[in-house]
Amino acid sequence: MNMWPDSVTLLVIACAVVTYLTRVSGHLILSRFGKVNHRVEAALDAVPTAVLAALVAPSLVTNGWAETLAIVVAGLVAARFSLITAVAAGLIALVLLRLI
Repeated sequence: MNMWPDSVTLLVIACAVVTYLTRVSGHLILSRFGKVNHRVEAALDAVPTAVLAALVAPSLVTNGWAETLAIVVAGLVAARFSLITAVAAGLIALVLLRLI
């Protein structure tokens, strides 16, 4: 029994292929240049931070105060400890703040 229409299956496959090609193309393009300019390298190093900020910033202003404080707690913990510790601290803070 087919739970999904064929169009949904094709859409999922197409999204997977496009995502894969997007990720691989960056490596393929940069590998053809050999040594990358230090400015390009600095810009590429800033991409993960910019993406994280773009994902977190809307949550800071659109959700309630508990979510905002939990994000701040996670950010402060992340500045000193590992990612898993920051995520755990953020989740614990969120649960405790929602109980208040």
